[in-house]
Order: sequence, then structure tokens, then C-alpha cells
Amino acid sequence: MRLITLALAALLLLIQIPLWIGKGGWLRVIDMEAQVAQAQQKNVELRARNGKLDSEVRDLKEGTGAVEERARFELGMVKQNEIFVQVVAKGQVPPGKPEAPVAAPNPAKSNLD
Repeated sequence: MRLITLALAALLLLIQIPLWIGKGGWLRVIDMEAQVAQAQQKNVELRARNGKLDSEVRDLKEGTGAVEERARFELGMVKQNEIFVQVVAKGQVPPGKPEAPVAAPNPAKSNLD
């Protein structure tokens, strides 16, 4: 009787192995579900990015406002008969200017004398 019980328990374990570890096992299903959720999240992010790029392309093709805005902010361009005023906070370096100029040595003074 004890031998039959052990044999049945061993068979039960052998039947369970493919269920947990096999090709269509629970562990693989859980892993695949995690991969699908990750791919769906990435798709949502890429759709949002594509929407932004699409609207930007549409603006650049149809209107002059987007082109003008880019020219102003990225290239520092101004319209004809327009005055450009830039307010810079104290201690902040204005865009397009070098950090701090390095003092050039005075040619009149020399340490070789």
C-alpha cells in the first residue's frame, strides 16, 4: 500500500512539472504577461510622442507661427523694425554669450625682467 502511494505521488509530481515549468506553464505565462504590460506602456509613451511630433510637423507645414517661434528662440532672430529686449537674472549668463572672459596677460608687464 505504501509503495502505491509513493508511486502515485511521484506521478502527480511528474504531471505538475510541465504545468509549472513547461512551454505553456504558469511561470512562462506570468513572464509573458509582464512583457505584454511593458510593451503596452512603451506603446502609450510612443503614441504620445508621435502625437506631439505630428502636431509640430503640421504647424510647421501650415502656419508661419511655429517657424517664427523657432527662429526667435533657437536662432535669436528678430523682425524688421523690432526691438529685442532680454531680461537676465543677476548672476545668470545670457544665452549666446561666453561664460566669463579670461583676462589676457598684460604685455607691458613681464615676469622675465
